[in-house]
Amino acid sequence: MSDDEILYAVENGVGTITLNRPQARNALTFAMYERIAEICRKPADHGDPRVIIMTGAGEKAFGAGTDISQFRAFESAEDALVYEERIETVIGTIERCAVPTLAAISGAVTGGGAAIALACDLRIASVTARFGFPIARTLGNCLSMENYARLYAMLGPARVKDIVFTARLVEAEEGQRFGLYSELLPDHAALMRRAGELAQIIAGHAPLTMRATKEAMRRLTAAAADGLEGKDLVTLCYTSADFREGMEAFLAKRTPNWTGR
Repeated sequence: MSDDEILYAVENGVGTITLNRPQARNALTFAMYERIAEICRKPADHGDPRVIIMTGAGEKAFGAGTDISQFRAFESAEDALVYEERIETVIGTIERCAVPTLAAISGAVTGGGAAIALACDLRIASVTARFGFPIARTLGNCLSMENYARLYAMLGPARVKDIVFTARLVEAEEGQRFGLYSELLPDHAALMRRAGELAQIIAGHAPLTMRATKEAMRRLTAAAADGLEGKDLVTLCYTSADFREGMEAFLAKRTPNWTGR
């Protein structure tokens, strides 16, 4: 990772993590995921913020998911399982962060970017926000059981299937009705101002109340996936000819030819 792909600064008790690859719609490399986890794992060692804002550089995307070129190295089911475990470690670290996290979202929030946003404690968005997991149209892979559980807890089974089956991106106002966002702002500048205001309010409140509430909500959500095995689903999709076709088609900017194999 180049030094500027994740920007991080702390000011007045508020840390801000910025995904900074606007030329790639802030698609995440593995190194970027790891840097986010590093900060969230021990915020006291990274400027000791009382709250962390996560956002994306520019106005076109919060984060467009994992950089797909990295999947070309996949050769076996084990590669897919290791990948999902690696990403789940990052997302779980965000959920367990000792301080509240606030996602400030403009533009596309998809795939791994959407997973990061779901793991944050609060989400606010500009009217340009578009949320989804368009994997049925792009790669032909699937989510981890843990991410299905997060979506299930947030949206319910019917909406999860609607979003994944249609591969559509949920517009901002619909996302607010679903409960994805607590507030909508008219533009990116207003979004970031409001994120700063909310962060200062939260930073002034009792830290242990925040921590206990965060952990209680995490445990309730995690219970939905407790004991459920999903490795067979990951293997089914990631080792398929369709996944390889979807990846190559995406990178070549053409329509994939799905075969169901």
